Amino acid sequence: MRSRIIMSMLAGATLLASTLLGAAAPAGAAQTTDAPAEFGTDWHDPLTAAPPVTRPHSRSCQVTLAEAQFRDFTPYRGTYTPPAGCGEGWSKVVLRLDGKVKGRQFDRLGYLHVGGVEILRTSTPEPSPDGITWSVEKDVTRYSDTFRSARDVEMLIGNVVNDTYTGVIDVKVTLTFYTGAPAARAPDRVLTLTDGTTLTTPRNSERVLAEVYATGSGGGCEEFWYLTVPDAAPYSCKASGGPYREVQISVDGRLAGIAAPFPTVWTGGWSNPFLWYVVPAPRAFDVQPITYDLTPFAGLLNDGRPHRVEVSVAGVPEGQAGWSTPVNVLVWQDAGKAQVTGKLTVHRVGDLANSSVYTPGSEHRVDTRGGHRLTVAGYLDTSHGRVTTTIDRTLANTSTHRWNDGETVDGLDAAWTDDERATVDALGPAHSTHTRRTYTMDGTITIGADDRLRTVLTLGDRAAVDELRGERRVAWSRLDDTYTGDAAFTLNVPRDQRHAVGTSRERYRLYGSDGCYDKTLMTRQGVLVEDGDGC
Repeated sequence: MRSRIIMSMLAGATLLASTLLGAAAPAGAAQTTDAPAEFGTDWHDPLTAAPPVTRPHSRSCQVTLAEAQFRDFTPYRGTYTPPAGCGEGWSKVVLRLDGKVKGRQFDRLGYLHVGGVEILRTSTPEPSPDGITWSVEKDVTRYSDTFRSARDVEMLIGNVVNDTYTGVIDVKVTLTFYTGAPAARAPDRVLTLTDGTTLTTPRNSERVLAEVYATGSGGGCEEFWYLTVPDAAPYSCKASGGPYREVQISVDGRLAGIAAPFPTVWTGGWSNPFLWYVVPAPRAFDVQPITYDLTPFAGLLNDGRPHRVEVSVAGVPEGQAGWSTPVNVLVWQDAGKAQVTGKLTVHRVGDLANSSVYTPGSEHRVDTRGGHRLTVAGYLDTSHGRVTTTIDRTLANTSTHRWNDGETVDGLDAAWTDDERATVDALGPAHSTHTRRTYTMDGTITIGADDRLRTVLTLGDRAAVDELRGERRVAWSRLDDTYTGDAAFTLNVPRDQRHAVGTSRERYRLYGSDGCYDKTLMTRQGVLVEDGDGC
């Protein structure tokens, strides 16, 4: 991909494999065959194959959180008031964002804060001249503590509107509260970091989780950090250590958690918006936070004093911006004790492996191997006895990046694994949860002599979760969210001469001890040609 392609990728997300025509449809698929020969001036509204949020069959109350039109970088500010008539103990709280935009506009990154707590991070689709609408739903029950009192609301989807980029982003966000007892106990407190780094927890905290909405964004090369290369390699985006990234959280200067960032692709990504007009890449509309279990550190945090909690991204060149890492801290308290004491007993940090080897030639190549391991354990003396929590997390990343002189051929084959085991040992058999996350990216951009750009790309978001009591498995789930796309258009011509074509497909499968969900979406030239259910 030439430097102009890099610039296209930068502009396409300024904030922040094969052809599918012959793919078989699952049972229950709805088929149409009236897709045009190439993209027109309008296309199907954006949608994803992810499951909708389930809702209880109980009385509900709705509150509007924000209603705004984003034309620039001015945040919307308002006030949230708890719903009348639905009490304070909700079985579920569901956020819904409804958006619309028309004209011409890049993808934009946005956030929504209530009382300083980040409850949504999202990006936007790119519109058609005639206009599109889309929606995002999210279960936000875990933030119930935040919703129990009046709070300030701040929302921003940074945007630029001028004679060229005409799309005004119009959104409305609501919360719907459902009465009844929650299926799982929500955190007692939801905290933010004072001055960005200072945390003071209740002295009777018995479980502490940190959420980090980590995104590479801001218009620089960190938006597609997975393509960066060492300084010695002749490529448009460089990072001294190569593409390995790791999101770390520390407590009082001591490493407390590690995680592999999800390789989010925004809707202008891989130089080809025709891939994403209908079906976005996994997580693009609902950026999921990285979760760290800080319970082994609770004995330290419960001393009533402020502590320093910091997030950093390993691999980013020193002094280079490009990552946003807001933090929420979720706390469960011991109702039977005014103070819970304890101690950190194990803190083992493995060596961070990060090797990016450049091989020159007519085909330039960078091979990257990276990884890290962290084990922490600690106990708490609670009102129901001594509880020991052990967190073991192992990360690994492999990637091969190939390109030619001029970057008219540019390809990446990469995989990230994040293997986490959390064990809680109290009276009776130990309870453990083993989560194995795998993210994959396999794609190539080519530009022909006729300035025809083609992108072929496959993305995977997978997770296997097993929950055990002692040696007995009591619950399990498997997630496989796979996107494949193939799109082409002509560069350096007016829009009506691009002759764009493209297919995309997403299959989202989630099955396990709680049942099965299986949905497939397929598009051709912006038309939805398959919407099928497999379960």
